[in-house]
Amino acid sequence: MVDERKGGLGNSRRKNMTEQIETGASALDTVKLVAAAAILIGGIAAFYLLGTYPLAVRWLIVFATFGLGLFVALQSTQGRGFWQFVQGSRVELRKVVWPTRQETLQTALVVFIAIIAMGIFFWILDWILGAVTRALTGQGG
Repeated sequence: MVDERKGGLGNSRRKNMTEQIETGASALDTVKLVAAAAILIGGIAAFYLLGTYPLAVRWLIVFATFGLGLFVALQSTQGRGFWQFVQGSRVELRKVVWPTRQETLQTALVVFIAIIAMGIFFWILDWILGAVTRALTGQGG
């Protein structure tokens, strides 16, 4: 007789059942995501197929199907993971120390001056290299 507590046949059966449950969940998630995509595509198709309806109604259909598709997609494991990522991003965004107006203006001024300085530098460099090239090739005045 095999002792199930020590990893015998019973343990392997439990593993197979767990794998089947996980596979079923992932297959169900795939169905949810395909359904969400079909809803979105249906909404876009309805926008063009219902060309005789007023534009506002057609856009309302698109937005409604977008919302419904998003709702269906968020029911999947990937959708819940994405929503957790969005929530975490919002928390991290609140932690950011944004520059003051004065810091922003000072930084913008430094960037503007650097761009002007680099533009003048490259203009002078181009002028000098052009003069040297004309002198070496004998072209120009």
